[in-house]
Amino acid sequence: MNSLNELGDYQLTVRGLSDRIVEAQTPIRVLDAVKWDDTIRADFLKHKGKQLPAVDRDYYAGRPLAFDTAAKKLEFQNIERDITRQLGQFNPVGQIMRRMCREYRMVIRMLEARGTEDFGLISQDLYGAASDAFHAGDPTLSDLGLMFSEFLNNIDRRGDLEDEPKNLCAKQAVDLLQHRLNKVFGEAEETIRVFESDGILADAAAGADYIKIRTDAKFNERDVKALEVHEGLVHVATTLNGQNQPICTFLAKGPPSSTVTQEGLAILMEVIAFASYPTRLRKLTNRTRAIHMAEEGADFLQVCGFYREQGFSLEDSYSNASRAFRGSSPTGLPFTKDLSYLKGFIMVYNYIQLAVRKGKLEQIPLLFCGKTTLEDMRTLRQLVDEGLVVAPKYLPPQFSDLNSLSAWMCFSNFLNHLSLDRIEADYANIL
Repeated sequence: MNSLNELGDYQLTVRGLSDRIVEAQTPIRVLDAVKWDDTIRADFLKHKGKQLPAVDRDYYAGRPLAFDTAAKKLEFQNIERDITRQLGQFNPVGQIMRRMCREYRMVIRMLEARGTEDFGLISQDLYGAASDAFHAGDPTLSDLGLMFSEFLNNIDRRGDLEDEPKNLCAKQAVDLLQHRLNKVFGEAEETIRVFESDGILADAAAGADYIKIRTDAKFNERDVKALEVHEGLVHVATTLNGQNQPICTFLAKGPPSSTVTQEGLAILMEVIAFASYPTRLRKLTNRTRAIHMAEEGADFLQVCGFYREQGFSLEDSYSNASRAFRGSSPTGLPFTKDLSYLKGFIMVYNYIQLAVRKGKLEQIPLLFCGKTTLEDMRTLRQLVDEGLVVAPKYLPPQFSDLNSLSAWMCFSNFLNHLSLDRIEADYANIL
């Protein structure tokens, strides 16, 4: 990594502006700001799921943000203005940094609107809506969720693809995951820590150099493999690669636009590493369907009922439904971040497929050079050529050797031209 005294004036200017963005976003913690505390859960369970959670604008007012929102928005506005002053209107890296400043200001406005209708509307601007189409004339995310549900229902009817027993407690999962990550990041200067936590909603969550495992969660070895590739090989790796950037330090931090790309990349890694499975896919599909229900007017009790109908306990149904309504109200528009998984998977998959078709394989590993966003990939290629961005140090084996991935995508490109309806008709007598 280049030291600061080895950088030229232009590089130092970019580094200085980039560092200001990283510093400014430090106190913004979206998931901490929108989560519901344990008293809401306890009260909901006490009333046996018959009453809406007592969450409104006043509830969030009692949980103030850790920063002055007006001052923070002004800080990002000043950074954006200085980017234009120092780099010009059309400078490529400047355009990325200005968009990040605008996104962070929008994030702050969303957090200011917690408990109101504006929260959900701004969330849709940042993360998308279930009714969004991928491309003109294509199915929407909600269509994808329904289609996947139909496929998964057909699999469930078999009855012989049951999940392995979840016989690993959190401590055992921590030990096993730590062992596997030590093999991947063994030579890393940074130590990747895996530890238990009782303060997270999901089974696991990744930070800059750590992965937290929920204390009361149960796992099997397939779960641990999924965590290894999803949290470790993608989320931790892209953070470390971003921290290794000598100039574009902003790549270590991810605004909402990068969340879609990073979660999509993580799900793709699960698939190509054969770490995913129907129950895991069902979880992602349910999240998409829950958000679509809320967008269509369903309240918390109706979304909770959707999970209950699938056999989830009342407590698990509460946890799942609360993901869709956190930051909002039990009758408001949803928090749409959980669309990032399936939406991002489709977008990243299409991007890699097109890169293979066009013979631009060198673009693909750059997805891992930090918290990247798909719309910036051409610019990142240019920034690598200019020496402003360094190639990723940590890459999953599937992306460090693109032979197998390229071959798979070549077949996939051809298969996309075949009609599944025609195949189904022609294969009717043999399947």
